[in-house]
Amino acid sequence: MTDSAHGPTFDLTSIPFSHYGSWFSLSPVTALHTRSRDLHLVSHKNGMHAVLRLLPLEPGTGEHAEADWQPTPGMLTAAADRGRIDIVYADATTLRLRGRGLDLTITPAAGRLTPFTGIYFYRDPADGSYQFSSYETGRRYRVTVLSGTARDITGAEGLAETERSLTLHGDTQWEAVLEELDSARRPYAPSLDFTTTADRARQAFDDFAAGLSTPPAADAPAADLAAYVLWSATVRPEGFVTRPGVLMSKHWMDKIWSWDHCFNALALAPSAPDLAWDQFRLPFDHQDETGALPDSVTHSEVLYNFVKPPIHGWALHRLRRRLPRPLDHEQLETAYQHLKRWTRFWLDARRAPGQVLPYYQHGNDSGWDNASTFDQHRVLTTPDLAAFLVLQLKELAALAGELGHTADAAESTTTADTVLDALLTELWDGRRFLARSPHTGATSHSRSLLDLMPIVLGEHLPADVSATLADGIAAHLTEHGLATEHPDSPHYEPDGYWRGPIWAPSTVLIEDGLRRAGHTDLADTVSTRFRRLCEHSGFAENFDARTGQGLRDRAYTWTAAGYLLLADDHAHRTTAAQAASDGVSVH
Repeated sequence: MTDSAHGPTFDLTSIPFSHYGSWFSLSPVTALHTRSRDLHLVSHKNGMHAVLRLLPLEPGTGEHAEADWQPTPGMLTAAADRGRIDIVYADATTLRLRGRGLDLTITPAAGRLTPFTGIYFYRDPADGSYQFSSYETGRRYRVTVLSGTARDITGAEGLAETERSLTLHGDTQWEAVLEELDSARRPYAPSLDFTTTADRARQAFDDFAAGLSTPPAADAPAADLAAYVLWSATVRPEGFVTRPGVLMSKHWMDKIWSWDHCFNALALAPSAPDLAWDQFRLPFDHQDETGALPDSVTHSEVLYNFVKPPIHGWALHRLRRRLPRPLDHEQLETAYQHLKRWTRFWLDARRAPGQVLPYYQHGNDSGWDNASTFDQHRVLTTPDLAAFLVLQLKELAALAGELGHTADAAESTTTADTVLDALLTELWDGRRFLARSPHTGATSHSRSLLDLMPIVLGEHLPADVSATLADGIAAHLTEHGLATEHPDSPHYEPDGYWRGPIWAPSTVLIEDGLRRAGHTDLADTVSTRFRRLCEHSGFAENFDARTGQGLRDRAYTWTAAGYLLLADDHAHRTTAAQAASDGVSVH
């Protein structure tokens, strides 16, 4: 990744080209771990679906042009010896395409030609446009020629496995518009020329990135690219996404999970407070009658078969301190009621009779799906869950007091103390935290970093427990960051999801807990290594703990958010330290 005059450039196979608010992207990544040699329009409505293939051609010969797609935040360009094709977003649903010296053929994505999973292609008599109607996304994709011609029309009104395509051509230049629409829309009439449209798209990103890139470039050289990952993965409200939402990715991890959103909210808070508040609130729009949050939300589905850990009290506490203006009374009351119901879910629906500590039904509930903590038992009372719940109860107590709910404040404080005492008496054996089966009481332990997560309690931990946890965390620290399974463990896997790789959320939570517990040198090391890892390997879903190689989905927003959050905190500490050495008071 490099910076140009038009913003950061990036590898299109790692980060798709998209725009704030859009539900589609342009990418050669067409499905889970699937890459094509060609550029595709990929929709994230009703799942991830490659809809159309965009193929540059040499005019006259019809041969595939050897053109490299070069993305920047405002424009995607295919450059070849004889010409170029430029693509920009006019808005969240509309692409402007322009070619000089190259043609562009548009076809359905490969493998989408069966009657009920394919695409119907026709010319619309109302406006002369060409439309591809997708069974899988339930949307139409309209091509309107603004200059030049559409030629080599194939398969219009054909059925079943008919080949379908059109080619955009111009003797000197051609221009067209490609729109995603539901059923019908007025004929496209451009109000701006192509260059002005491109400038507006680039400026929209620059305005968004300006606040997120606050740390000096020397301290956070990947800040602009992290900002692009967040900006380009944001979708407008539609379907079950009830407010502007930052997807985890515009690759195949194109959902909002009910803990991922917290990290995005924290990173966005200083410069985009309304968007940050929307991120925090979004899963709560689907809170069920028991108070549970859904596992995930996306355009066409809300899943409740699992939940995610209750980190939301911890997140709200930090969010309020990062927002540039305080939440008003109504917002605080809304947050309080949501958190209260979410907390009651864990206390009422996830505690066995007579037990103080709640349990997970599966590793998926913890967010650490396959962590070795769950090897011996899936239904498990774990120390991380208790720690998160203590923090959430303490935040509830503070909010209740602030809002005048005096009795609730006292109850939450008492319950927090009870849960913390049970955590220390039932799961701490003097050397480590254990997990326990709520069915049998049998204890188990692992070498997963998850077992050390109670460090998130920070200042609320006894000093000897805190020090022992810090030593254990340091043992998980590789050159690149915190391995989620100890590198010497027999269960360690380089690409084992939560059984070894480095992840952003575990890094951010542990760094914060270490710092609040007074282990600032170790916290600084954790922060420095993770930021350096992102600057070298990008914003992958996770990273090989030994090599630093990016793994899985390579455009993950909570990784970008974790980087920005740690970079911003580092910059503020540096500024405060410099001011202190100069004898200046910093608030």
